Amino acid sequence: SLRLLYAIGSFLYFTVFHVVRWRRDQVANDIARAFPDMPAVEQAVILRQSYRNLVDVVMEALWGFGASAAELKPRVIFENPEIIDNAIIAEQSAVLLTPHFCNWEWLLLGGGARFEMPIDAVYQRQKVASVDNFLRDARSRFGGKPIAREDFIYELMSRAGSPRAYALVADQAPPRDGKKHWTRLLNRDTAFFVGAEKVARFLDAPVLYVGMRRVRRGYYVVRFSTLAAPPYTTETHDDKAPIMELFARKLESEVRQNPADWLWVQKRWKYPKPDGD
Repeated sequence: SLRLLYAIGSFLYFTVFHVVRWRRDQVANDIARAFPDMPAVEQAVILRQSYRNLVDVVMEALWGFGASAAELKPRVIFENPEIIDNAIIAEQSAVLLTPHFCNWEWLLLGGGARFEMPIDAVYQRQKVASVDNFLRDARSRFGGKPIAREDFIYELMSRAGSPRAYALVADQAPPRDGKKHWTRLLNRDTAFFVGAEKVARFLDAPVLYVGMRRVRRGYYVVRFSTLAAPPYTTETHDDKAPIMELFARKLESEVRQNPADWLWVQKRWKYPKPDGD
């Protein structure tokens, strides 16, 4: 049961946070740089709560991999589902951008349980094949289709004729040598992937920010916000990545409102911005 998993999670939190101190110094430093005017005692509260929330997400993900659609639906409520419902009626694809915020693992499952539109979610393939197979199967139980990042372009081209939702967790750091969009996030130069811009233009599809809010433990509310919508013009160039700029601003706003719900342990700032970029 989820209650039992939460109990196990309490032990895991104590071990990871107090004993192993996994990435704790890095996270504390990132929080301090993001909120330089915040008292140290408040930063410490965010630090502890962010680890507690992360452990909860892990336990909830394990429970969610075996939960039915009926069990999951009341735990992931969509405030404005008509945005997706209208896209389905219009037979229009949509690009969904979300960060590692609250319980991102339940978004694909919850969306698959709620909406009739197929959802293809881009993910990073796991190094251990058995783990990768388990996660892919568990995440696709309600019609969602996880697509490995390196296979995405091929899958996108092969499905371009049918309306689908393409979901990307868009707050991850791109490779150092890859194309990227630089902007300021939480007082630091931050790089973002630029692929969403090209996907939206290729599909002539709206780009939606998928925001998630924690109502209470194990219960979340999701809201869609439109970042960009067709028709797209040639005045907007991919190298300027305005969609990712809008995503960054929305993400920053949500992190400032509920900082402990973001995944601080992900090592978001892996390398500095090169001179001249």
